[in-house]
Amino acid sequence: MLQATAIASQPVAFVLPAGKGAAAHARSAVACSSCCLQGVCLPCGLTERDLDRFDELAAAKRRVTRGSFLYREGDTFEYLYAVRSGAFKTVGVSHHGEEKITAFHLAGELLGLEAISAGRYGYSAVALEDSQVCAIPFAALETLSLAVPILQHQLFRTISGDISRDQGLMLLLGSMSAEQRLAAFLLSLSRRYQRLGFAADRFVLRMTREEIGNYLGLTLETVSRLFSRFQKDGLIAVRQREVELREAARLREIVG
Repeated sequence: MLQATAIASQPVAFVLPAGKGAAAHARSAVACSSCCLQGVCLPCGLTERDLDRFDELAAAKRRVTRGSFLYREGDTFEYLYAVRSGAFKTVGVSHHGEEKITAFHLAGELLGLEAISAGRYGYSAVALEDSQVCAIPFAALETLSLAVPILQHQLFRTISGDISRDQGLMLLLGSMSAEQRLAAFLLSLSRRYQRLGFAADRFVLRMTREEIGNYLGLTLETVSRLFSRFQKDGLIAVRQREVELREAARLREIVG
């Protein structure tokens, strides 16, 4: 059983909807209708009227500084969080005190889905960089989704995607070699960045190599050695945290 982690955290704050006048402009600047992630986030496909209703629901924004908690394992579940900018990792701690990274979350993705059943967050969410999220009260989301079938469909689709990622992780850790795990991880990031409208063959790693190793069940030394081998073989090019996939087809061959 995973228990709450003890990572040091910084204060975080909600950015609540502003008042009248000049504050109305600030509110519209962070509305779903003006967000570049609208096409991939939860309100994807909503009509203008329904999007306005969702805007009211997700009006509270929260800034989370690098290394800080968004929520902790065991906290009472109230919100789903849509990542507006930045990136997060979800982590748990075993009875032996070992931290395990269970997922990485990029812009446009939801945090907290695992808490819907139990009513408490199953893992802790920690910002990999300075980030911002939209806080979506789940009780209100349930009510609205009953009235807006497209929103309900999108919620189900998101939950299904989360389940698929969990199954993919089990496959990575259960049956793949070290080089297959890293190749699959890079290809997965490529697809996710492409979904956000970015280049599929060039992206920045938001996580450290040590965090990648923790997620994939590999040591830091193994991850570093594989990055060097992939680069030497011409599969990728690495410049600090920027990765270019030069031979995606060969990476897919490695994964099989």
